Amino acid sequence: MRLFLVAGEASGDKLGAALMAGLKSLVPDVTFEGIGGPLMEAEGLTSRFPMEELSVMGIAEVLPKYRHLKRRIAETAQAVIDMRPDALITIDSPDFCLRVARIVREAVPEQKTIHYVAPSVWAWRPGRAVKMARVIDHVLALLPFEPPYMEAAGMSCDFVGHPVVAEPRATVEQADALRETLMIGPRQPVALCLPGSRRGEVRRLLPRFEAALKILGQRHPDLRVIVPTVRGVAAMVRDMTAGWETAPIIVEAADDKRAAFAAADLALAASGTVSLELAANRVPMVIAYDANVISWHIIWNLMRIDTVTLVNLVSETRAVPEYLGPKCRAEKIAPALEALISDPAARAAQIAAMEETMRRLGEGGEPPGLRAARSVLKVLAA
Repeated sequence: MRLFLVAGEASGDKLGAALMAGLKSLVPDVTFEGIGGPLMEAEGLTSRFPMEELSVMGIAEVLPKYRHLKRRIAETAQAVIDMRPDALITIDSPDFCLRVARIVREAVPEQKTIHYVAPSVWAWRPGRAVKMARVIDHVLALLPFEPPYMEAAGMSCDFVGHPVVAEPRATVEQADALRETLMIGPRQPVALCLPGSRRGEVRRLLPRFEAALKILGQRHPDLRVIVPTVRGVAAMVRDMTAGWETAPIIVEAADDKRAAFAAADLALAASGTVSLELAANRVPMVIAYDANVISWHIIWNLMRIDTVTLVNLVSETRAVPEYLGPKCRAEKIAPALEALISDPAARAAQIAAMEETMRRLGEGGEPPGLRAARSVLKVLAA
């Protein structure tokens, strides 16, 4: 079995790696080609070019790189056409992936195509599912309420669970060891600062996160801040935090990041999958996000929901506070962070919502990567 996989950002790399591991356990002679990050490379993929080239979000951010991205789309599509794999599996990053799938479908109409991560048509731009159905046969959905939307548009779809429920987590002993290594006392509050995995996000959000955490630190002088980061933006994060009044602790290694999540008391995070990672570790959080003014205006006017945080959506609560767009300001964010330290009721409400979220996403069941692999094999056998 030969499969061509395409992932364009860190969250997609995690999904792809879990899927690859599941497929290898079911089909030992499977081989992979395509584009991915370090986790997919560890599972046996040699990426045709660095995945980080595709980690661009927002109209204003994409425009300067449009020609380069268009060239990469053409190169990737041609590689699929030349390979004629058993399936093209695109993972999230729809602006890139679905353009690749369209070129492939036009050249090879019989090519089986699978997309991992359903478009959030329940949130905005519902017409995306119909357009996607022209080039995608089957969808692997992360959220339990998504299959009906995909099936209504003409694609088959399986809810396979979210990989976050099966990701390894640090033990209490590992968290305590990290605190000891970093010389953090057992009663010192630890805040995670998570400004995103894309360069544009980090550039925009990290100064605001710094300002909010600085206000919090004035109330809690013993506060320690840990910034988990990923390969593509690690150097930028180090440069941008070099001048902070109180130096944060930057962690990049997977084991250190897991221990940091286990050791944390609260988090300030960009909107995205990271909210589920925090939920899996039962870390109360505040979500804050902003985009380029043009991108934000367009997105906000298309939104069909009143929250963007997955914990709120899956648990059907609004336990996690959000500060989006014009509200993404330090003086608004800091009081919400303070509540997570000083208000037991606020912490308890979030933890209850996290428990329900994880239950609905499949915690305790078969690993989502394996469920996704079974879904892929079902499509190939049809």
